[in-house]
Amino acid sequence: KMRVINDLKAETFEKEVQAAVEEDSIVVMDNLRGHVGVEKVVKNPERQTVPGKNAPKVLPWVHIAIANAKSLFQDMYHGIKDEFLQGYLDEFCYKFNRKYFGDRVFDRLVIAGAASRPTFVHSLYLYNKGTCGNSG
Repeated sequence: KMRVINDLKAETFEKEVQAAVEEDSIVVMDNLRGHVGVEKVVKNPERQTVPGKNAPKVLPWVHIAIANAKSLFQDMYHGIKDEFLQGYLDEFCYKFNRKYFGDRVFDRLVIAGAASRPTFVHSLYLYNKGTCGNSG
């Protein structure tokens, strides 16, 4: 799961972790000052000081996922608007978490699409009725 956050404040981390992580989870994190907020909501926080070159060894899948997402966004989506960033992250996570599904990925996507609702309102939907050729 990836979430777009506006800042690195402890209150922001506290709110996001409280909404996404079960209280009795083990959370491994670095010594970022804002992670104090995480410690307030989980029972088993593990803070580690990790030199930059060793970070991929401590949380390898985190670094692989972040590197893959950054690469995808830079290569494919030039100029992502802030309003759509969470949607792109959700799509990336969906694909990343199903990388071993093979031929079943499409079937799972159809099921997920039929069962979900969009989280954004496109600007096209915001037009007044009279501006699209309707007289009423």
